[in-house]
Amino acid sequence: MMYTIIDIETTGQGNKITEISIFKYDGDKIVDEFTSLVNPESYIPDYITALTGIDNHMVSNAPTFKDLADNILSITEACIFVAHNVNFDYTIIRNEFKAIGIDFTRKKLCTIRLARKLIPGHHSYSLGKLCTALGITIEDRHRARGDAQATVTLFKQILETKDSESVISDFLKKNSKEATLPPHLPSTVFNNIPNAPGIYYFKNKKGKVIYVGKAKDLKKRVLGHFYDKSDKELSLCRETTDIDFELSGGELIALLMEDAAIKHHFPEYNVASKRNTTAYGIFTYEDRNGIIHLAFNTLKRTVAPFITFYHITDCRNFLEKLCMQFELCPKYCHLQEGVQQCSHYKITSCGGICKKEESVETYNQRVNEALNYTYNKTLNKIIKQPGRNLEEQAFIQIKNGIYLGYGFIDNSEQITNSEALENYLIPQKDNIDVQKILRRQIMNT
Repeated sequence: MMYTIIDIETTGQGNKITEISIFKYDGDKIVDEFTSLVNPESYIPDYITALTGIDNHMVSNAPTFKDLADNILSITEACIFVAHNVNFDYTIIRNEFKAIGIDFTRKKLCTIRLARKLIPGHHSYSLGKLCTALGITIEDRHRARGDAQATVTLFKQILETKDSESVISDFLKKNSKEATLPPHLPSTVFNNIPNAPGIYYFKNKKGKVIYVGKAKDLKKRVLGHFYDKSDKELSLCRETTDIDFELSGGELIALLMEDAAIKHHFPEYNVASKRNTTAYGIFTYEDRNGIIHLAFNTLKRTVAPFITFYHITDCRNFLEKLCMQFELCPKYCHLQEGVQQCSHYKITSCGGICKKEESVETYNQRVNEALNYTYNKTLNKIIKQPGRNLEEQAFIQIKNGIYLGYGFIDNSEQITNSEALENYLIPQKDNIDVQKILRRQIMNT
């Protein structure tokens, strides 16, 4: 076999190449080399210059990637693309070719994953630390040629290990996931992930959760991250050293679990569902004339609310629907303030209580009907869900309009009332995102 051991330096953000070094290696000796600075045609940030020593002046007169494309294609032709964290280098080079209209495809090997398999037991498999542990000297660290040359020496040691031939053969198989998995993630961790609904946690080397996701098929979804070659996904995969998961039984509970996990861990690669917001409660009171009012205020200023929302517009929309459905008065639902008689632009179904055209008793009866409807429809509800296995069922509990949490019950248990469910409830916090998740489910059942 013929190999090309490759290293690149980039601009960081945007990942435009600033330097490339390629050593052609026949498994015994270096037979060719190509190294060059590259004009990225974009700005090199100061922090990148501090790391690599490559600044904007150095590359101003260097050839562009397009100028070097033929050289790169020629030296890598019919060779296996080898790099330390190969998905990073390979994807960036492939994207550079794509930008100039060339499809670049090569078989690839990752020296991190190979070293983990064939030279196990090291605390770190970063190029610098692994080379130090193996006695390999790196000349000109964080420059393409120095790092590529050290990777050649590392690759030679890998080839000399027992079983290297069969391991490399397995890695090169078309259906092998070894070249797809993050470089620092043991394949045993991925293999343990089931094809089942739940949530998953990507963790870095310190054990910190850096991303949380949900899926109907955990293994398939996790693998999808590794095939996604966007800058964000590449960065996420480079940092991932472990993946944990929790089964949910179904997609709805997975959504709820994901929201709670994101709000608990605040992972740096999750951008949604981190907010907490003001809650509003709708409540009732009776005025001096005996008329029952529906009103709303912030939850902190509300006594005994019968339903909670997380946006004031949702409160108004809810009250408008009740007014139209049960012919209630916008004035006494506090959709209009400071008026003698209601004159709402949209609600024209008021029975006339504000004009004294109907009795208080008749009006209050419709208010109570509206409250009973709300109570039965949304305030107290048990939503049955599939369990995590065939021997159990799951449930979601809503009480007084508040999401309490979810739970799992063995099929052999006899549950006769909702109070008995509390023994199995896994308590959770209610919030606007949970309300959005549950709203569609509630209205469709």
